[in-house]
Amino acid sequence: MAQQKLYAGAKLRETRTRLGLTQRVFAEKLGVSLPYLNQMENNNRPVSTGVVLALAQEFGFDVTELSTGDAERMVTDMREALADPVFGDGTPPLADLRLAASNAPALARAFLKLHGVYRQSTERLASLDDALGQNESAARPSPWEEVRDFFHYCDNYIDSVDRAAEEFASSNGTVLEVTKTAINALEARGIHLRFTTDLVRDFDAERGILSLCARSTRATQSFQILHQLALLTQSDLLDEILDQAGFQSEDARKIARIGLANYYAGAALMPYEAFWSAAQETRHDLEILSDRFGASIEQVGHRLSTLQRSGAKGVPFYFVRVDQAGTITKRHSSTRLQFARYGGACPLWNVHQAFETPGRFLRQLAETPDGVRYLSIARDVSKSGGSFHAPVRRYAIGLGCEVSHAADLVYADDLDVKNPSAFEPIGISCRICLRRECHQRSVPPLDRALSIDPNTRGTLPYSIE
Repeated sequence: MAQQKLYAGAKLRETRTRLGLTQRVFAEKLGVSLPYLNQMENNNRPVSTGVVLALAQEFGFDVTELSTGDAERMVTDMREALADPVFGDGTPPLADLRLAASNAPALARAFLKLHGVYRQSTERLASLDDALGQNESAARPSPWEEVRDFFHYCDNYIDSVDRAAEEFASSNGTVLEVTKTAINALEARGIHLRFTTDLVRDFDAERGILSLCARSTRATQSFQILHQLALLTQSDLLDEILDQAGFQSEDARKIARIGLANYYAGAALMPYEAFWSAAQETRHDLEILSDRFGASIEQVGHRLSTLQRSGAKGVPFYFVRVDQAGTITKRHSSTRLQFARYGGACPLWNVHQAFETPGRFLRQLAETPDGVRYLSIARDVSKSGGSFHAPVRRYAIGLGCEVSHAADLVYADDLDVKNPSAFEPIGISCRICLRRECHQRSVPPLDRALSIDPNTRGTLPYSIE
């Protein structure tokens, strides 16, 4: 079988830009001509073996980055979009989707954006949404979806923000003092803290007062202090990233700014190098990491999924948060497991059971329809309102990695990861899952024909052809 050619123009440009090199200098260091480099960066030619070796030897580049990231995400997203009945039965083969994602990523993104607009329009029509056709915003993706996709295709790692946060956290010499340092930095700007408001955070710029909810946990208070510090001290950096993102609406830009400030807060609370080393030392024990860095279990889980720095990558994790209805409210994956863009998560996944066992970690060995096996952990992270009459916000988080990394996790201890029968079958979502005999299937798959016999009934009232 011929070896598949490697097209990674976006990664090459990203690497060159991060190093601050011109195309001419970069081409010289890679040992190729300037036109050849230009063609590789524009995906007109594949990346040669010599260039891959030069990247590793000259820059210490993790060459696995060339074949991961955007392409896998786009392939998964296109498979889900093409399962829509509007495309009929002519679904392109997986190999074609991979070629499109690698060779024409801009076209693949345009296709996904077009399908997203189509889906939104049909959903508005079905619900008799009066806004359909009355203003141009009806044809745009929602601001939340825009921001979700921005972080999704950034691999949930923003290098410049991560390094800025790490530099700030390292300025005091100890991770444990980062919150105190942030408070001092705010006070140096004439901003003082108060713990009086029912709001999680409320900043009065005119009076120079940052109010925090006194009932919030210490981890939440620290996170919000660092979030506000990011908005005040990293404005130029955030604006530069937002300008490059090119959001379609001002609302999306504002939401993304909040997301970037949240990223800074998490990265300052858990600085990359220190957190990466601690994660390896503790074998990714979330409770120990939470105690050591003064962060919540959810914050630790999310931070583990961002450890994607070139040359110092952590275990590739997926991270997800769901509510009691099974709706995914946060999602990210550095693994081959990519979450559905629409609908809830697979009901066979252990994250749903976490609500039944609050305060405990649940472990699951799971296998997806493509044959990839995962170690998954889940835990309830419901949040008290701080008083008897305040509502409780109920969530559960899921964190997992491919089973090849199981030895690096304390949660794999005593699990029989070499026994195929120990792995439970799970899917992505029912609408694109190919399993024919799933006893928890809620809806038929969109891209498969059904056979319906009134005289025959199995687990499902139909069979999947």
